[in-house]
Amino acid sequence: MLLNCHTYYSFKYGTISSEDLLKEASEKGYSTLAITDINSTSACIDMVRRSAEFGIKPVVGIDFRNGVEQMYVGIARNNEGYRELCEHLTDYRHSGEELDTKAPEFKHAYVIYPFTNKKRELRYNEFVGIRPDQLKNLPFSVWKDQKSKLVIQHTVTFRNKHDYNVHRLLRAIDLNMLLSKLPKEEQGTMNEKLLSKDELISLFGRYPAILHNTQKLMESCNIDFELGVNKNKRYFLGSDEKDFLLLKDECEKGLKYRFPNRPKEVIERMNKELNTIRDLGFCAYFLVTNDIVKYARNQGYYYVGRGSGANSLVAYLLRLTNVDPIDLNLYFERFINPYRTSPPDFDIDFSWTDRDDVTRYIFERYGYDHVALLGTYITFNHKSAFREIGKVFGLPDEEIVALQKDPSPKNYGQYGKWVIQYSKYIDGFPSHCSIHSSGIIISEKPISYYSATEMLPKGFPSTQFDMYVAEDVGLHKFDILSQRGLSKIKDALDIIKENKGVEIDIHDINKFKEDEAIKEHLKVGKAIGCFYVESPAMRMLLTKLKADDYLRLVAASSIIRPGVAKSGMMREYILRFQDEKRREKARQDLPQLYEILDETYGVMVYQEDVIKVAHYFAGLTLDEADILRRGMSWKFRQRNEFWKVRDKFYSNCRKKGYAEQTVKDIWMQIESFANYAFAKGHSASYAIESYQALYLKAHYPLEYMVATLNNGGGFYRPELYLHEARINGAEVEAPCVNRSDWFNRISSNRIYLGFMMLYNLEKGTIRKILEDRELHGQFKNLSDFVTRTGISLEQLLILIRVGAFRFTGKGKKELLWDAHHLLGYTKKVKAEASLFAPAEVKAFELPELWSHDLENAFDEIELLGFPLISPFKLLAEKLPSTLRARDLPILINKYVSIVGYLVTRKPTRTANGSAMFFGTWLDMQGRWIDTVHFVEAAARYPFRGPGCYHIFGTVVEEYGFLSIEVSKMYRLRNRNLDE
Repeated sequence: MLLNCHTYYSFKYGTISSEDLLKEASEKGYSTLAITDINSTSACIDMVRRSAEFGIKPVVGIDFRNGVEQMYVGIARNNEGYRELCEHLTDYRHSGEELDTKAPEFKHAYVIYPFTNKKRELRYNEFVGIRPDQLKNLPFSVWKDQKSKLVIQHTVTFRNKHDYNVHRLLRAIDLNMLLSKLPKEEQGTMNEKLLSKDELISLFGRYPAILHNTQKLMESCNIDFELGVNKNKRYFLGSDEKDFLLLKDECEKGLKYRFPNRPKEVIERMNKELNTIRDLGFCAYFLVTNDIVKYARNQGYYYVGRGSGANSLVAYLLRLTNVDPIDLNLYFERFINPYRTSPPDFDIDFSWTDRDDVTRYIFERYGYDHVALLGTYITFNHKSAFREIGKVFGLPDEEIVALQKDPSPKNYGQYGKWVIQYSKYIDGFPSHCSIHSSGIIISEKPISYYSATEMLPKGFPSTQFDMYVAEDVGLHKFDILSQRGLSKIKDALDIIKENKGVEIDIHDINKFKEDEAIKEHLKVGKAIGCFYVESPAMRMLLTKLKADDYLRLVAASSIIRPGVAKSGMMREYILRFQDEKRREKARQDLPQLYEILDETYGVMVYQEDVIKVAHYFAGLTLDEADILRRGMSWKFRQRNEFWKVRDKFYSNCRKKGYAEQTVKDIWMQIESFANYAFAKGHSASYAIESYQALYLKAHYPLEYMVATLNNGGGFYRPELYLHEARINGAEVEAPCVNRSDWFNRISSNRIYLGFMMLYNLEKGTIRKILEDRELHGQFKNLSDFVTRTGISLEQLLILIRVGAFRFTGKGKKELLWDAHHLLGYTKKVKAEASLFAPAEVKAFELPELWSHDLENAFDEIELLGFPLISPFKLLAEKLPSTLRARDLPILINKYVSIVGYLVTRKPTRTANGSAMFFGTWLDMQGRWIDTVHFVEAAARYPFRGPGCYHIFGTVVEEYGFLSIEVSKMYRLRNRNLDE
């Protein structure tokens, strides 16, 4: 009877989740209902999946509207009808035009026009919907004698008055207006409340024909998405057999490249994997991924394959990854096992400059009808809900911020209490569709069988559902990601070739694993600029692990993750690595677990450790163990399957006689992994990229730092990467109009900062400088520069102040005088070259102009964000301490005072919620100082912005890593131009 139901996927209109709607409808006596969200198909598949739990027959459709004005409702008779509706909505969403009042001629879908529609000629599949409150008008309408074309259209948007209030708030948020200004025509009415089935039938009791028409229409609708069945592209070459033979042939080619000696164990594992892949129907999935990376290699694009795919020898042979699973003894069942119904994930990282072209290739190769970017939902969270609701109530910004920080109703008036109340209610509501960061789906049938799509600015469509719904329906994503770490490596190779004349095989990983320089860098965490291993926390971990080999770097890449760290397993891993007695005790306490996790000292570090423990320790099937793995996603954890498997985990462990506390501790480790644990193959992939970066950093540090800066840096500010270059012998030059390019460049050991480093220099100005210099050669002087570029005075002053005309031999102040003489009376605001040379600058007899040795530094701080001299030279007073970082090893447990330049600080909280910090500093020689600021010291002596600090505290050491537990600190004053 319910043909027009909205969930909260009628974005900023609906107020009920799919589950709550099904539950409420079932309780009110309904056995069937139609989900028809406004211009949205987001809820359809999940509603079909969940409906059986509530004894509801699902019907799906779309409420087609221009804004909030309903044109018609489309109801799918079957899957073909759903496809028609999705295609129509897709056309509308892509075009940006308004819907026509007349629906297209659907062959497999019904159309229900609103009762106010005056159209009298209806197709066989078209009806007019009448609401209960419109029955009084029926005797006077054009439809009074056409009752065979009338159906009940009781729109459902709310459950109660509270929902209605939320609806009005959402409408005001959508329109960005005060609630008091919300027009009636932009919102629904309380008539859209969910009535019981008996109430609805009673209201239409005088019109049995309308009841019959509605019942008949709904009974004729049947939708089935065959959930769980793989719906990705079925074949690559047209049949299973052809796909298998091609996949095997590609693996044979890979054998020649990866294992020219064809070891027996490799051949056996390859055949085992190939048979499993064929039996599960995943050949096309591998071949499509292979096709994508082949295109990338042909284009010269650098890529890294990571994720659980690295557990597969076939993936290694196809060069989808560079991780050798034989060498690392990677657990193939983490990737694919005979019980797995879904294809595995392949995460392929490309340079940020190349990913768009790879995405374009996928769409053009496999067809825009069959390819889509995966959608996701932006939801209201704590802060955004408070802000949006506060705005529509008209609260000032400062009060909204106060509410976000302290949402205690007793501290606020009525409006503040309403904000708190309703913010909690919409917390987690979807606000609008967005796109997954990397997911692409390639389906056998057109995407329109499952979803309408949204058109993105780059010209690629995205689905209206997220990855969880995609998995439910059987559409499994390819992850095509981008990262700047790859761009750093790619650019560094080019810069090294240009500056040193050296070509490097960056894929010679076995050579890198034995490189002594890399080992030395790893042991002390000397990894600034290197992918995934440059942060202070990773530097600390590498030092404690004395990580001078590949396996320990693989482990470090995973245990640094929040899940492992939160569970206490990171610390336990370090302790067991360092202490043989602790390892032996762990082995004796729980030999069954230690045997399974021997490589990681009995500690769960990787995702597949969960599968191993669940299967071998707790006796779960591989299928059940895989559910635990998927349960590391919080959203999947909400599913019933996860909790059933958890219960079986406990019951199996009890049957095996394990102590209850032991079982609880192990389960706590599994649970703490959440979204944060890595597969071992994923960590290994990261470690390979880290090794590549470390090799370049160890042997070509200047070129690598330039590449790092040119690709947006990394964990630290640009200043630190230049500092690192200087330590390695670089001379850093400010931008120069004759030597600098857009990017930073290096000649021998001299780095010229690029124009990109100047905050306020416009792209148009830079483009004009570079184009003119390319055409007509270097600039002779300031006048020549102004003539050829037509630069504005404002932009010219930036270049003069940063020293870009120092080649002229004139001082900045003389140049500024000349600039004002040349351009001081023009109103030009953008570069515009002149056909005629301006008058030559007169040779003025200038008095001796006052200058200060800090002027250049202060100009650089303003224009670049940092000075090109040591920050210690800016201090107003003599250094209060001459202690150096290199002196700390002989001062362990001693109280010291030292001066450090602040690099970064990391806030964290203690168990009771109090703030504390970790600090990272440089001493005068450019060496690291690490500090710990416990609660009392953090509160009494806070960080006061960038600069040099006088630090007091006790030197502590833990497994080779030194830090200072700070008791107090003071920021030191910089000089000014009056001193």
